[in-house]
Amino acid sequence: MHVRDLIGGLSHLVGEAGVIRDPADQACYLRDWPGRYEGRTPVVVQPRTTTEVAAVMRLCHQTGTPVVPQGGNTGMSGGATPDASGAQIVLSLSRMTRIREVDPVNNTLTVDAGVRLADVQRAAHAAQRHFPLSLGAEGQCTIGGNLATNAGGTSVLRYGNARELTLGLEVVLPDGRVWDGLRGLRKDNAGYDLKGLFIGSEGTLGIITGAVLKLSPQATMRAVAWVGAATPAHVVALLTHLQATFGQSVTAFEMMSASCLDIDASQNNTAPRPRHEPHAYHALIELAATQDDDLTGRLSHALVEATQAGMIADARVADDADCAARMWQVREGISQAQVRGGKAIKHDIALPISRLAAFIEEADAAVAARFPHVRVLNFGHVGDGNLHYNALLPLDTPDDDFARLGTAMNRCVHDIVVQRGGTISAEHGVGQLRRDALRRYKSPVEMDLMLMIKRALDPDQLMNPGKVL
Repeated sequence: MHVRDLIGGLSHLVGEAGVIRDPADQACYLRDWPGRYEGRTPVVVQPRTTTEVAAVMRLCHQTGTPVVPQGGNTGMSGGATPDASGAQIVLSLSRMTRIREVDPVNNTLTVDAGVRLADVQRAAHAAQRHFPLSLGAEGQCTIGGNLATNAGGTSVLRYGNARELTLGLEVVLPDGRVWDGLRGLRKDNAGYDLKGLFIGSEGTLGIITGAVLKLSPQATMRAVAWVGAATPAHVVALLTHLQATFGQSVTAFEMMSASCLDIDASQNNTAPRPRHEPHAYHALIELAATQDDDLTGRLSHALVEATQAGMIADARVADDADCAARMWQVREGISQAQVRGGKAIKHDIALPISRLAAFIEEADAAVAARFPHVRVLNFGHVGDGNLHYNALLPLDTPDDDFARLGTAMNRCVHDIVVQRGGTISAEHGVGQLRRDALRRYKSPVEMDLMLMIKRALDPDQLMNPGKVL
């Protein structure tokens, strides 16, 4: 089918308001958030309903047109960006924004995939419930994109990844058929776990159009603290101490190296060090409970104990909600500060928590020996073992040098990660960024199983080609 006829067919299916043809209007859909990848497309199509998504996919299946699904376009791995061929259409779910059902008795919320994460949180809050998935990009990212990458965020320690927060899915398959798995069941062993297959598949197997999400009771008490420590081993020791003291009330536990605060201060003008004393590492802690009249006081006491035991050197407990928000602002601003401050070689790794400190020690030594001029920014969700062990190069670094250094440093860091029982992709997805590395670190059996699944569901290779596999 000629491109003009394809666009005409898509316009007929979703209406003129649902197609974007002008290159200037398409620009924000064609470049990934970190600015690493940029592609071309003949059209961005924006269906409003699952029925329209299915009709679009039937047409693309009939015409052999490859499709790149896209949510809020906040991904960090190029997983929602078309290639430079101009042959792939972008299917944006941004107009699918319906809150379908709120069920406070079953503690579930059913939504369209294009609903922004912040709006999911607000809908849960309006029902006096809590949806715990929380990301720095929650004002723009969509729940469909979160599910497609099995997003993690800051509360995985207590609540789990997006997969653990999802009870049911609705998915449009590559040939346009619709799988309606929107069941709000906590127990369902009737066959294979299809839901788990599509979550984390990055749009390579089908398009998630709706989800039944699991809600939790709202916390009535919160306590937030910022601490300074000498080493990652001390930070991990503090985590163990707090979990032994507070159990599942430990909701978030974030770690940042001093260099992260420096870049944040220079680019975002925020840096609430506890007493403005220098520390090599910092941690941001949040506790939450439905019943605890003195959570802040108990946290203060636990941090005094940790200080006396030599785990930490400094601590500040937030006096109020505004103080806590400023602390979180620093943590959430690091990613944007990197974009402003240089070209970042990004790693999204995870290891067993017990091996984090040894990994950091070995990786720091290896990077310092092989790449003495790079600036390491080490931060992440240490409570679930996920680190963003990144390196920052100057903004004026030539693209060829950046690519060469990135390839070499990725190999260096990833080899150490895998040798210590970790993974090269924890929460941002494989996308384009880690696609080639996946072959190096996945076993032949794992790669073969993934390829078999891809061929079974998408034999014509139309779904998000060039991503993951």
